[in-house]
Amino acid sequence: MTLQSGGAPTNVSGDYVPGTPTPLDPATWWCSIKPATQRDLERVTAGTALTVASHIVEGDYHPQITTSTQILFKGRTLYVNGVVNPEERNITTIALCSEVVP
Repeated sequence: MTLQSGGAPTNVSGDYVPGTPTPLDPATWWCSIKPATQRDLERVTAGTALTVASHIVEGDYHPQITTSTQILFKGRTLYVNGVVNPEERNITTIALCSEVVP
């Protein structure tokens, strides 16, 4: 997957506004992607508030992944809604993402 920052901020109305994406360093992230179920989201977020997520993406720790990151995968774009660093150990990054279909 390819990682970019600053790709789609939201305006005051909550609409996606195209920004100018810039690649993260490193820009390639080897990870797994799976559809997010309610059970998965509750397990990962441990009861914290979270916006809607359609996919869970998990891979080796990447310190630059934030809620302003977009993930490109086979012509699809996933926007990161939340990031989890289990136990703050900097081993794994779990990104809770939403896919915006044009």
